[in-house]
Amino acid sequence: MYKLLILSFTLALFTLPSTGQEKEHIVLIETSMGNLKAKLYNDTPIHRDNFIELAKSGQYDGTLFYRVIKDFIIQGGSADSRNAVAGQELGYGREITIDAEIKPHHYHKKGALAAPRQPDETNPLKKSDISQFYFTVGRKYPPEELEHIEKSVNVPIKRAIQNKYYTPEKKAILDSLKAQKNVPEFRKIADKIKADIAHDWENNTEKLFMDEAKKQAYTTEGGAHSLDGEYTVFGELIEGFDILDKIAALQTDKKNRPLKDVRIIRVKIIE
Repeated sequence: MYKLLILSFTLALFTLPSTGQEKEHIVLIETSMGNLKAKLYNDTPIHRDNFIELAKSGQYDGTLFYRVIKDFIIQGGSADSRNAVAGQELGYGREITIDAEIKPHHYHKKGALAAPRQPDETNPLKKSDISQFYFTVGRKYPPEELEHIEKSVNVPIKRAIQNKYYTPEKKAILDSLKAQKNVPEFRKIADKIKADIAHDWENNTEKLFMDEAKKQAYTTEGGAHSLDGEYTVFGELIEGFDILDKIAALQTDKKNRPLKDVRIIRVKIIE
């Protein structure tokens, strides 16, 4: 009997739910055009916690999606849009800035939830203004365009690294060794140059790499690649893509404000 109790207890331990991975919070954004449901990422905790706090306080309730740009984004939440009259310029409500949490694996695919910010000239640290938020709409990219984007970023970086180590002086030395048929010394210097170039390239943080999942998202679902690395993405839409498309298709004035107001009725944390 004692052995059976121990066995039962052991089995129970193995069947307990894992607590190692924190459950993601789900947010419901009720709008005058329908509901948007999104999840908040746990690896952007500053944005997650501030968004939850502001949502619970009613910061976003009654505000508008006041900035809508076709094939790009829909942006809302600014306090000055709450009772705005037609034609009023918006987006200058109470600013609440927090540190950036820009992660390379969170990119601006369609439905990405992110925080706007002030430009680099006044905000070099890319601090987010969490008093507002936006959803990415974007567009679908042809595969060859993504390849061109990668090359346009990476080729100049690789060329600069190569020039750093394969200098005219080093080239002259290698040419001399080649003329002398001094293969061991030639190979020693050439291999060192190659190793230095490879090391610098491997550790370069400015190069652009798109894995297959990212390429798949941008070519099949769409997104806004130009925003990657510039703004913090802290969640993603999981339901309501049809509502996102309807809002994004609205006619707007010259300041990108929809001619028909899209009101955020309330923002609720439901999980």
